[in-house]
Amino acid sequence: MKLSMTIGGMATAIALCMAATAANAEDLTLQLKWVTQAQFAGYYVAQEKGFYKDEGLNVTIKAGGPDVNPSQVIAGGGADVVVDWMPSALATREKGVPLVNIAQIFQKSGLMLTCRKDSGIKSPADFKDKTLGVWFGGNEYPFLNWMNKLGLKTDGSAGGVKVLKQGFNVDPILQKQADCISTMTYNEYWQIIESGQLKADDLVTFKYEDEGVATLEDGLYTLDATLKDPAKVAALAKFLKASKKGWEYAVANQDEAVKIVLENDETGAQTEGHQKTMMQEIAKLVGENPKGTGYLDEAAYERTVQTLMSGGSDPVITKAPEGAWTHDISDAAK
Repeated sequence: MKLSMTIGGMATAIALCMAATAANAEDLTLQLKWVTQAQFAGYYVAQEKGFYKDEGLNVTIKAGGPDVNPSQVIAGGGADVVVDWMPSALATREKGVPLVNIAQIFQKSGLMLTCRKDSGIKSPADFKDKTLGVWFGGNEYPFLNWMNKLGLKTDGSAGGVKVLKQGFNVDPILQKQADCISTMTYNEYWQIIESGQLKADDLVTFKYEDEGVATLEDGLYTLDATLKDPAKVAALAKFLKASKKGWEYAVANQDEAVKIVLENDETGAQTEGHQKTMMQEIAKLVGENPKGTGYLDEAAYERTVQTLMSGGSDPVITKAPEGAWTHDISDAAK
């Protein structure tokens, strides 16, 4: 399934282009999946510490939000590389937007369902006839696949689950509009705790990792066409090299990384305490890869594909993708 390229020829082209552009800053735009927060600390650190500049790059980091779909942004020419989840990227690729994974920053999933204990839910078997909050815009795919695996319909019919289209806050669980909501280990779960209305003992969590339905999340994606341009490939290799350095620095210097993130939060909505907690959890997801930060593990990719194809009559993707990832950028960034 690897993107077909001649490794030797590509390495030569990358080396020549990197040498040719070293003296002139090259523009590159990164579109994030969500708002400025520690989830993306490595990129902000790379920018603040001059790692991108050292590689001859002038990187613009565009924050995301509830109305921003990274796949649509890059398809429309608004970015050179985007952060997205693999289920969304592969589903988008099958629909005709040729996204290619060039690096996998998060090695583990942080997605989970967080439920109120007073709902009576003790295991996934208890989801039946309950209301579950779900993010859409591409984030719904892992959830829908899990429900398919459990044999639970998501149309609200008896014996299935009622899906609440969840906004990007935790109000549904606080106000008892939903029995469970989607949360990330590094963000919304802690928002519930920080609200003061519910304590950890009032909640039960179901991590996608633990339930065997985890799929790869924050990865870096570009378009097929970009990878056919040696100059752009060279720029992406430099970008990844600097980003890896930024992530490694952020994990090792978490308090400083949080300060950098807060300095880049133009909304002023983020708090230091929450971002410190997020940074600690994000470091666990980045983890350690013996082949280097951001190196895509083929087995994890295959598990994600199989998970997305195992949805019975309504799979997230209908066939194994071709050319959906490449190690060439990671190899060149070493």
